[in-house]
Amino acid sequence: ALNTSGMLEAIKKQVLVNKIPLLGICVGYQMLTKKSEEGQLQGLGWLEAETLKFQDDSRQMKIPHMGWNYIKPVGEHPLANAFLEKSRAYFVHSYYVKAKSAKDIILETEYIQNFASGMAYQNIMGVQFHPEKSHKFGMQLFKSFVELSQ
Repeated sequence: ALNTSGMLEAIKKQVLVNKIPLLGICVGYQMLTKKSEEGQLQGLGWLEAETLKFQDDSRQMKIPHMGWNYIKPVGEHPLANAFLEKSRAYFVHSYYVKAKSAKDIILETEYIQNFASGMAYQNIMGVQFHPEKSHKFGMQLFKSFVELSQ
């Protein structure tokens, strides 16, 4: 729908040319990667990563990953700095983002495996969890993003 709406070129101009900060949330985060196992179209490719389907051969973990889970800040980034070691966020997803380079990962979460629950590259940022459902931790993320965007 983004391709057919005519909005993609305007978004590209704002994000890639004018360097307006962008925060992708959940599927919006996954769309920032190069490709996804979920569909046939390529992702935007703005983050060096791919979106993969969770696999749990032991069948001990439920898919989708749904509910509260811990997020761990990694690296130095204003969005990651907003979180403490024991911060929690609300997740609902069956796919996860696998970063090509660890340097772009700002948040990590463990579910079936360790995955990048947050990434940032220049003015492009994304998180797998839902900040709007993540109580004080989500509010802190939004506050940090607004401060970063000013």
